[in-house]
Amino acid sequence: MNNMLAMSARLISGAIVALTLALSASAEVRPFPPGFHTESIKTDGATIYVRVGGKGPAVVMLHGFGDTGDMWAPLAAALAKDHTVIVPDLRGMGLSSYPDSGYDKKTQAQDIVRVMDKLNVQKADLVTHDIGNMVGYALAAQYPDRITRWAVIDAPLPGIGPWDEILKSPMLWHFNFRGPDVDRLVKGRERIYLDRFWNELSANPKAIDEATRQHYAKIYARPGAMHAAFNQFAAFSQDASDNKAFAAKAKLTMPILALGAEKSFGTQQAEIMREVGTNVEGGIIANSGHWIMEEQPDATVKTVRDFLTKSPKG
Repeated sequence: MNNMLAMSARLISGAIVALTLALSASAEVRPFPPGFHTESIKTDGATIYVRVGGKGPAVVMLHGFGDTGDMWAPLAAALAKDHTVIVPDLRGMGLSSYPDSGYDKKTQAQDIVRVMDKLNVQKADLVTHDIGNMVGYALAAQYPDRITRWAVIDAPLPGIGPWDEILKSPMLWHFNFRGPDVDRLVKGRERIYLDRFWNELSANPKAIDEATRQHYAKIYARPGAMHAAFNQFAAFSQDASDNKAFAAKAKLTMPILALGAEKSFGTQQAEIMREVGTNVEGGIIANSGHWIMEEQPDATVKTVRDFLTKSPKG
């Protein structure tokens, strides 16, 4: 009997250890697949940190605030076998440089074009989220012949559609959080500041696990990082003016998949994109808030991959 009890205890203990290890492994921010390499590419006024891997037609992935290009690792893994995957950190975010200026999305789009030029990529599919959507629109509007199709995920475009109403949402107070003291208010409290977004803009805050929070909080605590992030939002007025000019000139004609998170922008994402595009397909990521790659990575990867690999109509 004592031997049986001891064996049971060892089995239970082993199971607990195995479960703990499994949970620990899944909690970490996923690395990019083997074979990816990184480059630092100089543009006009910035140095852009880029992850590159895979083979085949190019796809560029642009992240937003609260993340870096690291968010795209699961999608990169799914696409790398038949795509050349290019994942920059935007100017002023992640491991890219933090210049004093150039945070209007028109300029940041030019950063991405310089990255494409350096990598000898003439045309690419585009996948974007959050502020990445705004850079993506400025990219597609300025260089429409270089973007073949675009998956745009859960964020508005300054100056387009219901932008003025969106600005009134109390959930988006951070769009106007700036002034001479914002750096001092947040310095050393980056994790507290970021937790607010992860908690309140998600359908399930537990989906953004502790390891993920620590990973991004550490990056946003780098000297100059949060100041640069504030500048991303401070540029929205200029972005709105630029976007209105882009939209008045011409609508985008490439295929666009407008994905809204069920608990965030939902069907409004497609409505916004139809203001600027003629070939827009809507979609919803169910049971997700804004942080789609953290909350519903499998569904997001499948939906985006299906769109990018779908044969063109006609």
